[in-house]
Amino acid sequence: MYGRAGSRAGVGGHATWHALVAAAAVATTLFGAAATPVSAARARPGPETPYSRRDGEPATPQATPASSTQWVVYHAEADGGGVATDAVDLSAPSRAWQSPSLDGAVYGEPLEAAGRVLVATEDDTIYALAADSGAILWSNHLATPVPAADLPCGDIAPTVGITGTPVIDLARSEVFAVADELVDGRPSHRLVGLDLYSGKVLLDRTVDPPGVDTAAILQRTGLALDDGQIVFGFGGNYGDCGPYHGWVVSAPADGSGPTRRYETVTLPGDRQGAVWMGGAAPEVGQDGELWVATGNGAATSGTYDGSDSVVELSTSLGRRGIFAPRDWGTDNADDRDLGSTAPALLADGEIVQVGKSYTAFLLRASKLGGVGGQISSAPACDGTDADGGDAVLGDVVYVACQSGVEALAAGSDSVSVRWDAARTVGGDTVPDKPPVVAGGLVWSIGGDALYGIGPTSGAAVVRLSIGSNDNHFPTPSVADGLLLVTGGTGGDAVLAFAGRGGLPAPPAPAPR
Repeated sequence: MYGRAGSRAGVGGHATWHALVAAAAVATTLFGAAATPVSAARARPGPETPYSRRDGEPATPQATPASSTQWVVYHAEADGGGVATDAVDLSAPSRAWQSPSLDGAVYGEPLEAAGRVLVATEDDTIYALAADSGAILWSNHLATPVPAADLPCGDIAPTVGITGTPVIDLARSEVFAVADELVDGRPSHRLVGLDLYSGKVLLDRTVDPPGVDTAAILQRTGLALDDGQIVFGFGGNYGDCGPYHGWVVSAPADGSGPTRRYETVTLPGDRQGAVWMGGAAPEVGQDGELWVATGNGAATSGTYDGSDSVVELSTSLGRRGIFAPRDWGTDNADDRDLGSTAPALLADGEIVQVGKSYTAFLLRASKLGGVGGQISSAPACDGTDADGGDAVLGDVVYVACQSGVEALAAGSDSVSVRWDAARTVGGDTVPDKPPVVAGGLVWSIGGDALYGIGPTSGAAVVRLSIGSNDNHFPTPSVADGLLLVTGGTGGDAVLAFAGRGGLPAPPAPAPR
């Protein structure tokens, strides 16, 4: 079954936008006063063709924006490693600002480039916030999101809009997202590209695979950028209803040429095999190859159906290798997706994969080995699911287990648990959401707090209150000296914490 994509109740509709006011500060003795963002009006694009690049697109790519650090894709890096490359000191962060409440829940990870924090909502709106203050620089309400009542199942409500984390193409100064839109009374998934500096729509095309029931699929993964292609996955809604198949889709960032597709399960009458990975993005390897993991399929015995697996794809989305557990049929029958997380790619050519079967598999990237082809395996996650993207630091993989983040040490022929937050952090709530590494600590959300955890000890060093977060797999980001996270009173705001270096410079102007 497709794992929980999160839930949301009480999101405001998209009535005429009004002036925004500063949101209330989150109560905690660790925080200072919040900055007051300015108001902004939503820009609305005009009528759209099914496939068009908008007027005003530069004839040649713009220069890469100047910024001390950036976070332009889910978990920072093309390979999903989740490690901030700057040396910001986050040993004692303080609350710098909180954005206004946005027009819907934010399921994706905050991104940052050129002094701008980019987030997207389930109301099909993309926002650019000033990294130094949280003020809204621009927002673009793209379309009418899909009412939850129009879908056969699911747990995102009241509307489904943009669920996956966008990606920023620095060479084009463009941010891309997939929006679930209501078009002629039916859901339609559209890839949009917006100018990073103005929010103007530059690209708009339908990316639904041909012949699919568009109400039965959900674009949950983050977006990736690989050799000029925007790459993302499709799965099903929570509940695995409808005759959907899992897909990986790529589309040219410049708007030219057709989309490419990889279908995960193709046996007659088979279905499911979602590519959702708890919101993580398809990962790009050292040679441009793509890595994804798939969820359970409908087949439970007989011929292996391509589900419950780790898959290597070429840049053209041809399958180059696959791994599945020997008990893939039992996994499928019991809803134990291997693909509830993304593959953790290690520098030595090994891969660690943990899903919902309470097992960590150590794989060899150069030879995945098909069914039962692992190097070794070991118990993980203390009998609970793992969800979302990992963080990789050397030969240690930090995994988001529902029992609490675990550190898995990978050797040449074995993998084992180094520590788990359920035992090292203590208390009623432990960090259990997709982690990242920055400032010498592992950062993960648990309940209403963001924890900074010692990478070796697993002990909680920092705890920051962030308020409510209805998204089941929220993950922080670190850029321009800021620790960024979604939260607030309903998971519809962005909070920024500053390290010892203080606030970043004001947003950079658009390059000429």
